[in-house]
Amino acid sequence: MSENIIKSLNLTNNALARISSVMNSNTELGNKFRVYVTGGGCSGFQYGFKFDSEIAFDDDVIDFEKFSVLLDSMSYPYLYGSTLDFVEDLSGSKFIIKNPNAKTTCGCGESFTI
Repeated sequence: MSENIIKSLNLTNNALARISSVMNSNTELGNKFRVYVTGGGCSGFQYGFKFDSEIAFDDDVIDFEKFSVLLDSMSYPYLYGSTLDFVEDLSGSKFIIKNPNAKTTCGCGESFTI
């Protein structure tokens, strides 16, 4: 699995391809993809992903060839050094985060504790 190395957040080739594909098929989404952390989930924190048209004053902006990934200042320390991947398996298609900062994760991998 080849990755583009970025200090704050890494994206696999699968994640890069999926984000580009969705943006290309719907130009109204713009060219910004936000990755964030919120409270909740069965382990305390959960990951969120959305297409966003606005860059906030405290966002870390990671530029790729065709789009930018946004990390807000609250999510940044939780996601630092993580890898965003896109997988398709028997349970469906989804983005997943491989987070070296997480101490535990829930069974589905969508929430974590620090």
